[in-house]
Amino acid sequence: MGFKWMNMLLFCALFVVGAMAAAPKKPMDVPFGRNYENSWAPDHVKYFNGGSEIQLFLDNRTGTGFQSKGSYLFGHFAMHIKMVAGDSAGTVTAFYLSSQNNEHDEIDFEFLGNKTGEPYVVQTNVYTGGKGDKEQRIYLWFDPTKDYHTYSVLWNLHQIVFFVDEYPIRTFKNSKDLGVKFPFDQPMKIYSSLWEADDWATRGGLEKIDWSNAPFVASYKGFHIDGCEASVNAKYCSNQGKKWWDQKEFQDLDKQQWRLLRRVRDKYTIYNYCTDKKRFATMPKECRRNRDVPRKSSKKSP
Repeated sequence: MGFKWMNMLLFCALFVVGAMAAAPKKPMDVPFGRNYENSWAPDHVKYFNGGSEIQLFLDNRTGTGFQSKGSYLFGHFAMHIKMVAGDSAGTVTAFYLSSQNNEHDEIDFEFLGNKTGEPYVVQTNVYTGGKGDKEQRIYLWFDPTKDYHTYSVLWNLHQIVFFVDEYPIRTFKNSKDLGVKFPFDQPMKIYSSLWEADDWATRGGLEKIDWSNAPFVASYKGFHIDGCEASVNAKYCSNQGKKWWDQKEFQDLDKQQWRLLRRVRDKYTIYNYCTDKKRFATMPKECRRNRDVPRKSSKKSP
């Protein structure tokens, strides 16, 4: 069965199941300047429709990026992104949350460009106390360069969930009782950037950027933030337990969402740190709680 036909069947199955599952509130689209500001290379950002849509540009001089004006402890953070089209090998479009000190916490989406016609790769990672090494990679089941799709993070005291549109692609549960650190007391800013990473991003750095295709362009709109804003020194959220994303139904995925997640993992997983015995002789403690042990294990390294 061809890749495109398999994608269509999976998408239909996901849609039917996903329509029944509980999901975060629909993101509220606002202008860029409401929640964000440019953080570097302002001449590589273009604004459209009164700032409701922007484009980031990467060329052989520089990439660019932006960050949230505020810092947040927990919430729901979403962005509509249209990825770099064509031969995007060696480029990375990032959307992530990060705190500000050396032992930082971080929640990462990284979209790894590819050769023309090859599917985009999404890498997710979670840093706690300055340590990451929790990479997972999947193929997207659609072409993310044709239209906008929504990428979002739900973060509360119980779990972190990565969503592509309404489909969960990864969870990271609070496993402090197992001795695993969890981001809970370091406010984070939200960042996005387009940059050169051809030393590692595509096939482990084997595919280099073809600068004759520059400038590379990623488009954004939405700019949704629904979180507990805090100072960078805050250790707790003053509204803890009072927001929709704190409520019981968001402390875990429901059965339908777990089914969605399992389908995505089984069909599209490229790499999962939980099954990488070369890096981890003993499976990391959080993997079983996150149900990160796929029926098909991958031996590929990131």
